[in-house]
Amino acid sequence: MSESEITSDHVLSEQEAAVEKTLRPQYLRQYIGQDKVKKQLQVYIQAAQKRKEALDHVLLYGPPGLGKTTLALVIANELQVNLRSTTGPSIEKAGDLVAILSELQPGDVLFIDEIHRLPKNVEEILYSAMEDFFIDIVVGQGSDAHSIHYPLPPFTLIGATTRAGQLSAPLRSRFGIIEHMAYYDESELTLIIKRSADVLNIAIADEGAHEMARRSRGTPRVANRLLKRVRDFVQVAGQKQITAQNAASALNQLQVDTAGLDQIDRKLLQMMIDLYNGGPLGLKTMAVNIGEEQETVEAVYEPYLLQQGFLKRTPRGRVVTVKAYQHLGIKPPQQNGE
Repeated sequence: MSESEITSDHVLSEQEAAVEKTLRPQYLRQYIGQDKVKKQLQVYIQAAQKRKEALDHVLLYGPPGLGKTTLALVIANELQVNLRSTTGPSIEKAGDLVAILSELQPGDVLFIDEIHRLPKNVEEILYSAMEDFFIDIVVGQGSDAHSIHYPLPPFTLIGATTRAGQLSAPLRSRFGIIEHMAYYDESELTLIIKRSADVLNIAIADEGAHEMARRSRGTPRVANRLLKRVRDFVQVAGQKQITAQNAASALNQLQVDTAGLDQIDRKLLQMMIDLYNGGPLGLKTMAVNIGEEQETVEAVYEPYLLQQGFLKRTPRGRVVTVKAYQHLGIKPPQQNGE
């Protein structure tokens, strides 16, 4: 995927990213999971096509790796229009955005990943482009400066973000369709892994797919990454099929446990228990203690730990739960008489 949310070892290499493109579904009927989002988008797309209008602007938000970029591609394919992709950080000045907008054809989809990271001056240009399909460009300097009114063809902006709360109210209000991408359940991830295995020509048993699914953090990107790594172990061992047994063995070697926690997840929880009695602890302190960027902890690790009930937020900071103690094989404080 081209989603560039902050990750650590969850990031795909360039070679893996090329393979990842072949795993992407092209149409809604091929897209597994996010059923509520798909059902609503199908209605909006069909309505726009019947009216012969551009689809209303779409905001997709949720944790990294849930398929926001893929869904943007699917929407463009369903609309039978071109997709132009970019990221918020790569649009550094107003001229960059103007160049992109000027290349759009009627009905095209412009996808901006990490849209919450758009510079303020660039964001302000988007307002009139999204609402009224025009931009005003100021050329010249001083007394020679004047504004040029530049009309745009009707287009659909799809914005993706892991931090919807960081979007300004004026920008958020201009999206007519706002959809939250949720974590996937094990059955959905099992289907995704089996589909990806078929695309990659990997023999896999249902139990092997399920074993990987339950360790995939509710995330298709992670599921596909684990599938390719398990494939490596299985092929090197001379085995012809991924089974529950060899999948579990490979994942254990990759230090991905049965709850989907990796080495960094466990390091974070263990650090909070050993050094701070389980918290409460601030995000910055958590990041410093495990040697990760604060944004990485907040965007990659914390959401899954919260969703799975290993961490909880309190007014004073993050706190390790009893479930986390039990998962790590440590007695909770109350059982130690603390």
